[in-house]
Amino acid sequence: MTDQSELRLRMLQAAEKQLAASPGHDISTRAVCEAVGVGQPVLYRLFGDKAGLLSALVDHGFDRYIQRKKALEVTGNPLDDLRAGWDDHIAFALERPAIYRLMFSPTLAQQPTAPRTVFEMLTRTLERCAQAGALRIPPELAAQQILSANIGVALGLLVRPDIYTDPGLSAKVRDAVFAACIGTPAPDPGGESCGRTAIQLAAQLRRAPVPSLGDEEQRLLLKWLDSLGD
Repeated sequence: MTDQSELRLRMLQAAEKQLAASPGHDISTRAVCEAVGVGQPVLYRLFGDKAGLLSALVDHGFDRYIQRKKALEVTGNPLDDLRAGWDDHIAFALERPAIYRLMFSPTLAQQPTAPRTVFEMLTRTLERCAQAGALRIPPELAAQQILSANIGVALGLLVRPDIYTDPGLSAKVRDAVFAACIGTPAPDPGGESCGRTAIQLAAQLRRAPVPSLGDEEQRLLLKWLDSLGD
């Protein structure tokens, strides 16, 4: 790590510490510089301004969040992995409430791009559910429902703990949302099972295209399957 990158990291750590201690969830660039022992011109050189520092702080938070997600065990049961991912999301929020609020309820002019990575990671796990024939709706729609609920519960617990007092709230919402998106393969040949079979086949084709189908045929088949899944 270069001297400049180390200094940058120290300033981000000081900013996060100040953010966590501030009743108004704000930071002072002067206080950050004083905590690290540098002048404000150093901050302006590294981050541009206060908005740049906050934006970098959000990116720093997402870097740790994504590395934490990548470190979670991938098992043979994607539903277990989904539960673990939900619970770990809540744990991250409760461990770092100030940075979590900044990450997932930002007021910055420039929005971070990392949430797209988080969404794609969740979608990949849901595609494993689809490949097993256990997804009721397409993976991207399931990811939208699950991630928005996960973030909503986390923010509710942080912002209004006086209202959201049920210690089992997270698990109950998790199980309710999962039940709407995921189930065991149904034995009957019609209705819901038909859609779930289409979702399963589409997921399998995306993972391993059929060599005998041309690109145009593959796209057309996936379009039909996605329509059935919807």
